[in-house]
Formats: sequence, structure tokens, C-alpha cells
Amino acid sequence: MTADLLSLFPPGSSLAADGTLVVGGCRADALADEFGTPVLVVAEQALRERAREYAGELAARWARSRVVFASKAFPSTAVQRVMVEEGLGLDAAGGGEILSALKAGVDPGLVVLHGNAKTDEEIALAIEHRLGLVVVDNADDVDRLEAIVSAGARQEVLVRVIPGVTADTHSHVQTGHVGSKFGLAPTQAAPLIERISRSPKLRMRGLHVHVGSQILDVDPFARSVAPLAALGDFPVYDLGGGLGARYTWSDDPPSAGSYLDALVGAAEQHLPADAEIIIEPGRSMVATAACTLYRVTTVKRGGSTFVAVDGGMGDNLEVALFGQRFEAGVVGRFDGPDLERVTVVGRHCESGDVLVDGVDLASPAVGDLLAVPATGAYCFTMANNYNGNRRIPVVFAGDGRARLVVRRETWDELLARDVD
Repeated sequence: MTADLLSLFPPGSSLAADGTLVVGGCRADALADEFGTPVLVVAEQALRERAREYAGELAARWARSRVVFASKAFPSTAVQRVMVEEGLGLDAAGGGEILSALKAGVDPGLVVLHGNAKTDEEIALAIEHRLGLVVVDNADDVDRLEAIVSAGARQEVLVRVIPGVTADTHSHVQTGHVGSKFGLAPTQAAPLIERISRSPKLRMRGLHVHVGSQILDVDPFARSVAPLAALGDFPVYDLGGGLGARYTWSDDPPSAGSYLDALVGAAEQHLPADAEIIIEPGRSMVATAACTLYRVTTVKRGGSTFVAVDGGMGDNLEVALFGQRFEAGVVGRFDGPDLERVTVVGRHCESGDVLVDGVDLASPAVGDLLAVPATGAYCFTMANNYNGNRRIPVVFAGDGRARLVVRRETWDELLARDVD
């Protein structure tokens, strides 16, 4: 079990001589003592190496290409800054992600704005800061853009197309199927493309497609490309993201190279050879680069054994939202003679506040430090204040040094928005 569990933690993680987990050269117990629990720990070097892998693998397969990190997966300014420093663009799905991307130092021309229900304020931010591409999701986007773009100026846009591909993933994270709330069917996209092509304020640059998230098979990605060809030739094709990550023993996601072989192979068959290809990895970029440390607060033994920790759905909503499976281990004894099948639960007042349902832990006890791997995607961004919960800190670990990049929320901040 020890080797298997360790393989789920950020690349480069190890065990000290006494069995304590080490991430980014930092002992988990020392991180918990310094920053408290729960704490989200990011192995910075693993994050950088994954960004380099994606950029290098895509460039090796398609000369005119660009990797754009899907910020929604982990919209911390510090994470975005790593991506910028590694030469990647950023995908923003809302106003806050635009502002944090700019704070991270991104070239605005390398930002792609998404959203199926963009507000006037968000579109105004995109125009004000001269973002490179706005992905048009419907005709209302065009109305807003034309109302906000100044006379004589032009905003470059892509049109999001529903490819009619149903990926094998949870229904809540499918996005390319017929009936998706995102984008337009090809028959609806064609007249909107024609309208944009005549607009004096917009420049039609190309198409965007996305089939979903946590996809562990390359076939849906490849099948999403052909429907784009029927709409004509364009200079830019954004083929989205969605590659899955390894959360548990049974997950076997394709490598970045295998994913890109399938995607670029389809592009070579269906798209213009001189077009620019953009990809938007999110989950697969950051998920396994981080883990979360918790403190066990209570253990209830009886018909079932519940191990409760000082976090839960306030810092990890993925289980409650779409049943994502995680694993866990007691720091200092990932393995042992007294393994006990338990359910790890959170501190929130919901029966659905379960972190791991059915996991073997070695003699769990109050005060133990519990480590949950693969929490780098969609945990930080969906953190919430349920039950007066304070959002947790983010720590970067590397070369044996740790630095705080997002501090723990304070009690005063929970009340700061009150006006009376």
C-alpha cells in the first residue's frame, strides 16, 4: 500500500526515514506545524515540469501552437504566475480570473476569455485590458461585444461549437454532448459566424471545442475535431482541454503525449495545416501537483468507523458535486499491521460531507495528520464558507523550503462584507 499511495502524491514526493511524507523536500508534519491544518500543499517543481511537458509535447507535434492553462482549475495568482513564467497563456472563465491573471503578469494577448453567460462587466474588462481572444458562446455575446467595443477597434473572437461527442465521464462535467449548455450546434454556429464576419467591431478568428473534464480516453478528443471542419477553414482552432488525472489506484489517464498524438492526429486529418492550435489543460496540469493535509479531530467506531478531520467539503467539493474518488493515508504510517477500513468525513453539517468512503488507514487516532493526494484541481477554486468555515491556505513547497502564497482566511474577513 505504501508505494501505491505514495505514487498518487506530487511527483518527487518521498518518505523520510521515520515514514513521514515529504513533499517538495518538506516534511508534512513540519508544514502542518508551521501553517496549521487544513493546508493545501503544492509541489512547485512538479507544477513547472508539467507545464514544460505540455508545451514541449505540443510544439513537437504542431509548429503553430499554444498552451493556455485553464485557470478555473486552480485560479491562485501564484499558480497562474508559474504558468506565465513557463511561457503559457491563461484561460479565464470570469472577471476574477481575468484580474488575477493580470496580477500574475500575463501578456493580455495570451488570455482567452470563456463563459456561457458572460456579463457586461466581464466583457468590458476583456476589452479594457485588450485580452487576446473572447470565445463567443451565443449571439448575446456578440450583442454585448458590439455594444462595448469602441468604434474603430476590433476584438478577436472564436465561436464555441458543440461537437456532439458524449465523453465517458460524470454527467456534471460533460460539455460536448448534444444539449450542452456550452456553445452552439454547428447548424446554429454557421449563421453566427457569418454575422461576426460582417461585424465592423469583431474579427472572426476561429473555432473552439471542449468535450468535458476528467476524461481517461483519447477517443472523445479526437472525435471532437471533425465537426469543426464542416464550418470552413480558419486561422485558429482552440481544441480545449479535459484530460483526466490519476486520483486513485484504478485511474489510468493517458500521458500528455498520447493525448496530443490523438488530438494532433485528428487535426492533421481535418484542419488546415497552417492553422494555429490552442489547447487548454486544466485538471491534468495541476491535480497531482498538490495534496491536502488535515488533522484528525474524532474517530467513531461501531458498525462503521468514521474518521473526522478539520476540513471537508469547505475545501474539497469534488466528492459531493460529482463523486470524485480520493485516497488518504495517516502521515508517518501509510502502511502498518493494523489497517482499518474507515470512512473519512469532514466537519460540515451535511451527511454528504465525505472525503473518502472506504479507505484503509493504519490505526487512526485523534491528533493524527491525514494526507489526501491529488487535490490540486478544483479544490481551491470551489472553497467555501459553509458553517462559517475559513478558506484554507496554499503553500508552495520546493527544494526543502515552504512559502505561503495564499493565507488562511481570518474571522474578521468572514464578517467584512456585512453592511449592518
